[in-house]
Amino acid sequence: MQYGFGQVQGSVDTGPGTILYIEDLTVSFDGFKALDGLTLYVDDGELRCLIGPNGAGKTTLMDVITGKTRPQRGTAYFGHNIDLLSLSEPEIATAGIGRKFQRPTVFEHQTVFENLWLALRANKAVWPTLVARLDNAARERIDEVLGTIGLSSVRERRAGALAHGQKQWLEIGMLLMQAPRLLLLDEPVAGMTHQEIEHTVALLRSLAGRHTIIVVDHDMEFVRSIGRRVTVLHEGRVLAEGTMQDVQQNPKVIEVYLGDGRGGDGRGGDGCGGDGRGGDAGGGGAGGTHALHR
Repeated sequence: MQYGFGQVQGSVDTGPGTILYIEDLTVSFDGFKALDGLTLYVDDGELRCLIGPNGAGKTTLMDVITGKTRPQRGTAYFGHNIDLLSLSEPEIATAGIGRKFQRPTVFEHQTVFENLWLALRANKAVWPTLVARLDNAARERIDEVLGTIGLSSVRERRAGALAHGQKQWLEIGMLLMQAPRLLLLDEPVAGMTHQEIEHTVALLRSLAGRHTIIVVDHDMEFVRSIGRRVTVLHEGRVLAEGTMQDVQQNPKVIEVYLGDGRGGDGRGGDGCGGDGRGGDAGGGGAGGTHALHR
């Protein structure tokens, strides 16, 4: 199949409804296996939560999906015919995968409307007829996204003057302007108030179905309130999958988080087994037992 940016893609039998097909991914950094034969399938339109202790492989997995990191072994397909491991980061973004990091990155001196307009212009491959000028179709698209993210009333406000939660929603809106099929969100509610978290839960639920969303987070109450399928990673592999209640009652998960007192096995991090917020392969995270069941 000839894809839009000129690369000939292979194909794989991903099964009906599967949009992300990952098998046997292995990534090593100086002898440390960040991913160790990880296999994961995500359905089209699904809202999936990804949790795990420090060093579990969450960030590395997102890096592989977006082309930032290349695995030593494995398969990663987006849809039936887009081999992610053969594409560059820009090509993967063009294919329809958008990623949001924990800290919002918006144009602080531009208005909310202008931020969305700039995001629209950034992807000419998706909206070639809209980017030449701010015409009615472009305005309608921006208005639609403003309504979706709940920022219509502050459309003329400078992004730097927004509350923290509003900046997070604006960045999600900027991704939506790119018309992604898959959204990867890293700790989207970090630093939010309770009301802002509630708004974010409603926003993500409203986007599911039209988009596939993978949320990486360690706020267990947030994950529980989303109420969708949860995947638990541990030491670079999938440890358990199911509802939040399922994984909380899973003996393997209990052993990892609670049974040996190590929490996140001391490799730095995201607070699922403790309260740290470092990366997958970082050091110094202390294990705890409260986060999984709070």
